Amino acid sequence: QVQLAESGGGLVQAGESLRLSCASSGRAFRIGDMAWYRQTPGNRRELVAMITSGGRTNYAGFVKGRFTISRDNAKNTVYLQMSSLKPEDTAVYYCNAEFMYGGSWNPHWGQGTQVTVSS
Repeated sequence: QVQLAESGGGLVQAGESLRLSCASSGRAFRIGDMAWYRQTPGNRRELVAMITSGGRTNYAGFVKGRFTISRDNAKNTVYLQMSSLKPEDTAVYYCNAEFMYGGSWNPHWGQGTQVTVSS
């Protein structure tokens, strides 16, 4: 019904920047909150940043001042601009979005994109 596809991951050096994108496709359901999570091997998936449909944002403490989440509602796309990257930011980054169908908000995940930061 809906798909989320991340792009923009890769290998960078510490201090550099990357921009992740996540585009929704499929049926045109209303989209609510959108968010980015990340996960490293053996650890739980953790919230990085989220943005409401109205543009309100919230960030994990470990990325405040370095990462910026934004969205383009016309394109059903959410972005994560990552600056001043650190080796500890290395992880698989996942996009999450809530879609309104069946009378409730339904969360969906993208397949993930690898971000590797070398020291």
